[in-house]
Amino acid sequence: MNDIILETDLGGVAPKRSGKVRDIYDLGSRLLIVTTDRISAYDCILPNGIPGKGRILNRISEYWFTKTAGIIKNHFISTKIDDFPRELLEFRGQLEGRSMLVEKSKPIPVECIVRGYLSGSGWTEYQNTGSICGITLPSGLKESGELEAPLFTPSTKASDGTHDVNITFQQVVDLIGEPLAAKLRDTSFKIYEFARDTASEKGIIIADTKFEFGIDINTDELKLIDELLTPDSSRFWRKSDYEPGHAQKSFDKQFVRDYLNSINWNRKPPAPELPEDIVEKTKEKYENIIEFMNID
Repeated sequence: MNDIILETDLGGVAPKRSGKVRDIYDLGSRLLIVTTDRISAYDCILPNGIPGKGRILNRISEYWFTKTAGIIKNHFISTKIDDFPRELLEFRGQLEGRSMLVEKSKPIPVECIVRGYLSGSGWTEYQNTGSICGITLPSGLKESGELEAPLFTPSTKASDGTHDVNITFQQVVDLIGEPLAAKLRDTSFKIYEFARDTASEKGIIIADTKFEFGIDINTDELKLIDELLTPDSSRFWRKSDYEPGHAQKSFDKQFVRDYLNSINWNRKPPAPELPEDIVEKTKEKYENIIEFMNID
């Protein structure tokens, strides 16, 4: 398994913090986000990575940041190494294809999830309560069925090592105020609907996805940040395979979750190592989105 980068080291050029997948370097008014090949599931980082995953996620985010810039501004500046500060050029081997220079923002502590289909944790919550995030749904809906209209089902933005918690829209209002909460909801719907229609033309269903927003530290503008419409933050299905009433064949990390569930892992660290065949099949699923969406 070559071409795997699990950690980056820029020799102390800038302060670094690491998330589940990304290493983030503070460059003052800007950030350098490096997408590694780490993969996480159930809030745990798995010991082995997925070859090329970081480059795929980086390219997909760049594609969608460019496509959706007319809906809302985002933090994207460049993925070209030659546009980066000069002191970073010596680390080209670590950064090429998997890094993004972005404007620095103060993250808003809400995960903005939009669901167009009833799947995953949304399906589980619906089975238990007949609702999702306080939104009551009609009885008799099928797993993976398309919803009458997309739902905004936010969650808390958990700190490292803790679980996100689903919250109601009113709780978002209580947390950040009604004007900003409404802006996040309405913008999330616009991005999802644009992406859903764009992907549908290419034979892909975006069942659900997660957005993150921040306030630009220099301009105080609301901006779209983090990653965008990647297989780590979204659920992708192929239209030709779609059949409601059961879980769908997905092109995202649900495949890894399904494997971990099959071995009855207790979802607590340490996470088990993935077998080579699971790594290879996961790699193929990430590559499928690039192929199906015709992303160069």
